[in-house]
Amino acid sequence: MQAEIIKNKKQYHKALQRFEEIFLAKSNTKEGKEAQLLALIIKDYEGRHYKINAPDPVEAIKYRMDQMHLSKKELGEILGYTSRVSEILSRKRKLTLEMVRNLHEKLNMPLGSLVQAY
Repeated sequence: MQAEIIKNKKQYHKALQRFEEIFLAKSNTKEGKEAQLLALIIKDYEGRHYKINAPDPVEAIKYRMDQMHLSKKELGEILGYTSRVSEILSRKRKLTLEMVRNLHEKLNMPLGSLVQAY
């Protein structure tokens, strides 16, 4: 298969099918190099046509809490305001800049997902 920029869904599905066929090829082989190139081309197409928006800050916090098995009390300690956790999670109170910084630094949460409007 000759690799080229994907312009439509038919080409996209064809590239995916070929990628699945050669996915496990060793990187120093002809098929391995083709797989690397296809991965880039597929990623480019998906980036242009299948954008995934980041969750709003509250959903991102809930997700991270679930991942890290954090209680509301532990989240409150991270935020610096244990009394405000319920208000934040129920969207009655907005995050402060200090809270955003703490979540970013202590839970390694992306700033982009924490500063979105919600």
